[in-house]
Amino acid sequence: MFKPDLVWMIIGFLGQGFFSARFLVQWIASEKARRSIVPNAFWILSLGGGATLFAYAIYRQDPVFIVGQGAGLFIYIRNMILIRKETHRKLTESE
Repeated sequence: MFKPDLVWMIIGFLGQGFFSARFLVQWIASEKARRSIVPNAFWILSLGGGATLFAYAIYRQDPVFIVGQGAGLFIYIRNMILIRKETHRKLTESE
């Protein structure tokens, strides 16, 4: 029997898992570097978790949650654009 509420709860927990994993990834990368860094995987997990939680928030029709996750998505996307531009710039400089 299909239970939409259960499916959406699983989606919500999955999003929260992605979102929480980003801190673990950042911590491990910083420990390896012996300084605070934010690896690309942090932003990828942020975007994946944020998008999943945003979808869950829409399903729940929670305006506070929708605004919070929606605003975060813009930040994650912008950071990924900046990273891509920097990577492209470095590649063209090395040629």
